[in-house]
Amino acid sequence: MRAYTPKDDVQAKAYYTDRYYVAPQVPKQEVETDEVFAADLAALKAKFDVKESFIQMKQMIVYINASDIYGVLEFLRDELTYTQLSEMSAIDWLAKDNTFEIFYQMLSMTKRKRLRIKFFINNGDAVDSVESLFRCADWSEREMFDMFGIEANNHPFMKRILLPYDWQGNPLLKTYPLEGDEFAAWYEVDKIYGKEARDVIGPEIRDTARVDRYDSERFARLGFEVPKGTEITGNEEPNKQDYQEEGGVFLVKKFTKDASKIIDDPQR
Repeated sequence: MRAYTPKDDVQAKAYYTDRYYVAPQVPKQEVETDEVFAADLAALKAKFDVKESFIQMKQMIVYINASDIYGVLEFLRDELTYTQLSEMSAIDWLAKDNTFEIFYQMLSMTKRKRLRIKFFINNGDAVDSVESLFRCADWSEREMFDMFGIEANNHPFMKRILLPYDWQGNPLLKTYPLEGDEFAAWYEVDKIYGKEARDVIGPEIRDTARVDRYDSERFARLGFEVPKGTEITGNEEPNKQDYQEEGGVFLVKKFTKDASKIIDDPQR
């Protein structure tokens, strides 16, 4: 067993300091450095307005007008053999210029190439659904609506997919609190037990990885058991208690605390 060391503020610490920090960009290359991408880009430019294009991490990035997305993806699928939509989502740039950056990750198995289509929309604007071109876009567009609040026009079932239909807010917005807001803290309590049970149950802990060693209301203290609701100081004496049947069970040897050893070396 490892020696106990208090970690009072570990869960309270922020994982970052600047919530709008933008990491330095990966180096870009000219599209002309790749013959396959150069030919694909020329074909796109012949039919659509390409605002910007470059190669990054061996993938071609192409910025287009939002209104062209359906036609561009259809052309990529039918004419340029980019037959798989492997991913699509949005990036929140609301704090910067009140826009979202939408991206569609395309894959061509015959060319063994990946291509990413991007465009910007203003906050509150919708995108055209591509569900009729790629069935996988059905859930992806619903997830984008659920997490960012971006609607897809002509989608067959534009509803939330991860959160309840009556949820308030969009969790992947940078303005959404990391541990949820007031609505999130009381949602399940109000839904299951009613608001009158708030004082009895208390707000929900939204951080599923959080363990509070000094909270005896919600957490058990193995080896340092105290009655529920006891104020914890951290100086409690160990309370030896066995958690296994006397003599152990089939294939499992009984563990005895008297035979345990405290390891002082943190590297072991």
